Amino acid sequence: MAAPSTRCVRCPVSWAPRWGRRSRWRSYDPGHPGLESNRAGSGSLMKQPEPRYLAVGRVLRPHGVRGELRVEILTDYPERLATLPYLYVGSDYRRYAVKQGRVHHDVLLLELVGCEDRNAAELLRGMWLYVALEDAIPLETDEYYHFQLAGLQVETTTGEALGEIVEVLALPNANDVYIVHGARGEILIPGVREVVKELDLTTGRMVINLLPGLLSPTD
Repeated sequence: MAAPSTRCVRCPVSWAPRWGRRSRWRSYDPGHPGLESNRAGSGSLMKQPEPRYLAVGRVLRPHGVRGELRVEILTDYPERLATLPYLYVGSDYRRYAVKQGRVHHDVLLLELVGCEDRNAAELLRGMWLYVALEDAIPLETDEYYHFQLAGLQVETTTGEALGEIVEVLALPNANDVYIVHGARGEILIPGVREVVKELDLTTGRMVINLLPGLLSPTD
């Protein structure tokens, strides 16, 4: 199963707008086109309705013989997953009660009620692990999910239209990068205070300060 090109639909733009390890839920929904950025096809994303679930991990493989799962962590608060009453697995969001979980090195070892042996765990290999949206930690001021940024129109402070956001790249220990496609081709916009000056979901607009070097020398 091919993984989506980005791992999170949440982007806390705290005007050094990065989610990296600071995002509370590093999440996306591969079952809903456009909830995370995908450069396949036309390279342009349509705005999507708010999802009911947010992906917080992916089942890598069974761990041991008692049904424990080894899960790739896609949230900065993996310990919290073990405290939730339910998690949801796969494209049909099958609900599982949480038995227990613990972080081991860089993965989550998770036990779910109903997944009692290695054979049952093997059936979940490669599936996405979700939380219900209502169980996610609430967004703070100036925080956004990546799916909310998909399709935003980007313009400069002087009013020049640059195009639309087609992808959000989350870089470890760095700010997010917004990939914009438009008349000037592909532009990489760093999500930092000096560049991003306004973001309005109501109007679907991001305003940036076009600093020297953001465009290629031929632009």
